[in-house]
Amino acid sequence: MPNNDNEKKRGNIVRVRGGIRKFDLNSEIDKQKGTTKWIRGNDHLEHYTNLISIELEDELKQVEERWKKWSKSKLKDAGVALFGLEGRKNGTLFGERILSFKPSTGPNLPWHKFGHGDIVIISRKRPWDEKVYEGVVLDRNNRRIRVVVSDAPSGLRQGTWRLDRGANKVAHDRMKSSLLSLHSTEGKGGTLLRDLIMASVHDVENAASVIPELGPLKKKMKHINLTNLNLNDSQQEAVNAAIQRKITLIQGPPGTGKTHTAIELLTWWVNKKVGPILVTADSNVAVDNLLGGLLDNGIKAVRIGQPVKVREELRDSTLAAKMDEHPLSEDIKAIISENKSIQRKMASAKGKEKGLAHRDISRNWKDVRMLEQKMMDEIIKDADIVCATCIGSGHRILESYSFPIVLIDEATQAIEPSTLVPIVKGCRQLVMLGDHHQLPPTVISQKAEEMGLVRSMFQRLIDAGIEPFMLRTQYRMHPIISEFPSARFYENKLKNGVASEERLAPAGFLWPNWDKPVAFVPIEGKEMTDAEGASKSNKDEAAALVEVVKSLLEAGELGTVDIGVITPYNGQVRLISDIFEQIGGRDENGKYKGLEIKSVDGYQGREKEVIVFSTVRANDSQEIGFLSDWRRLNVAITRAKRGLIILGNISTLRNDKNWSAWMDWIDEGGMMAWHMSNL
Repeated sequence: MPNNDNEKKRGNIVRVRGGIRKFDLNSEIDKQKGTTKWIRGNDHLEHYTNLISIELEDELKQVEERWKKWSKSKLKDAGVALFGLEGRKNGTLFGERILSFKPSTGPNLPWHKFGHGDIVIISRKRPWDEKVYEGVVLDRNNRRIRVVVSDAPSGLRQGTWRLDRGANKVAHDRMKSSLLSLHSTEGKGGTLLRDLIMASVHDVENAASVIPELGPLKKKMKHINLTNLNLNDSQQEAVNAAIQRKITLIQGPPGTGKTHTAIELLTWWVNKKVGPILVTADSNVAVDNLLGGLLDNGIKAVRIGQPVKVREELRDSTLAAKMDEHPLSEDIKAIISENKSIQRKMASAKGKEKGLAHRDISRNWKDVRMLEQKMMDEIIKDADIVCATCIGSGHRILESYSFPIVLIDEATQAIEPSTLVPIVKGCRQLVMLGDHHQLPPTVISQKAEEMGLVRSMFQRLIDAGIEPFMLRTQYRMHPIISEFPSARFYENKLKNGVASEERLAPAGFLWPNWDKPVAFVPIEGKEMTDAEGASKSNKDEAAALVEVVKSLLEAGELGTVDIGVITPYNGQVRLISDIFEQIGGRDENGKYKGLEIKSVDGYQGREKEVIVFSTVRANDSQEIGFLSDWRRLNVAITRAKRGLIILGNISTLRNDKNWSAWMDWIDEGGMMAWHMSNL
């Protein structure tokens, strides 16, 4: 027990004043510009319509500028374009063509940022003045990238191709439509919660806590039996609230079982035959995580969206797959075959005979559309839950459906207009899960960001007075790894659901304190900015990091899939990736197959046994750029289960108050790895 003036006991954590100083989260949370409450609907409509238009315009300008003004080397270094690719057909996916692209010279693709589900533009040389083809990335490895297209280019095997990252116009259109729906139709769609969503009521928290008029939950319940659910106390509290409130915000700090809580809540609803239910999230990955959990619980769920964007083992649950398996699909195939036969005969038909053939084809296609609609209706109505991304829930397939219950995961990573897309589909009861103490939504336009587009509805509703229900027990991290973020970012409210003995420090690294598997490795190298000014890297840190990873692997306790390498800059991602390619490779046959090297932002929601983090910044001006965002620090240090190793420049990082507090904590805990600084 601490007994001196320099130490203070809070909860289960001894807070050393020099290490974890008082941190005013309220002042640090970026509330951006814009109001918390909206008195007039037109103000809300005009504000967000303007913001998403600015965002789309800047995204399109960015793509066009890259095409016309950036050099090939800059495009390559930024990872947004691939050149000199050979193309070939590679099968089909639910009726759409798969194209495979590989380098025309050399065995491997250069480093790039194309990932599963990304929109790509396929062209020869100049996409701004030639016919282009749009596709979606199916998968990738070091040697090839596969893209799904509805319209394949001719002469695919002739010459070479380039791929560029494209803009998402569909998202803009659906967000705009949802904004109009929210404000234009009284008593329908999302307008049922409009005043509450806009926080235009007198007491927002009280209004949100009212039990919705919904199916078997119409009558006010004094007590709800949740004892049969696999939930801890804070999870049960959150679920109990979600069942009985119009709007519930559930804050899930790292490792607290946010997705598990959502799945248990949804399972309870399904068992009570409440619905229909729409489940959404900002990303396809998050939707797939929810879908997988629901299927494991025996819930009938259907996934809306392009199968190419869905995890392979879950594609049987997509609407497209279920339609392929539907008995009526054979009738459709027969009609299409008949139409092909009629078209062949039309070549020699004349006059009235040809006109009758056109009529028959038209009727047949009408029958196909009717049968397809019948199939979709049967599949969707048979499902307990419909799953889609926020933007995906605006698909025309769901146009005629109403969902009184809507659950949105990753709500803090979605901009407000995106969140509205599922809400305006008849929502009477809304549950949003997220963590406003982790990274906010990604916004391309700096102007739109400054005007408030980066603030999620989740954050705005908290600012307006709705109290979130916080999940308070973390099951991911060794207790020492969770100590600093709990004290610094969560007011010491996080409890540990795992013991130190369950998260022993892995061999292969000389931990300064083997009872505390956290280490900071001081590196004296200097950062570099690439020739085009696109990103930053640090050769000394990269070299040291590679040695750390190699040592961990050589010990034999961990495999490549157990280690996550993260860094804030794509330039450093590229540099580290190149080194591992040179010393063994990361493809299917490579020595380092399965080793993930990603940006901090790309690792939110992920976890690994060990995280090795290169901070990169090391400069005389002691500037750390966007690394200074405390939410990015929170994400970076909460991904590891058994060990966290951070490499960086002490003097540069200490110029930031949060990084300085973290290193004070490292110093006082005896976790500074001076002995590793000369790797």
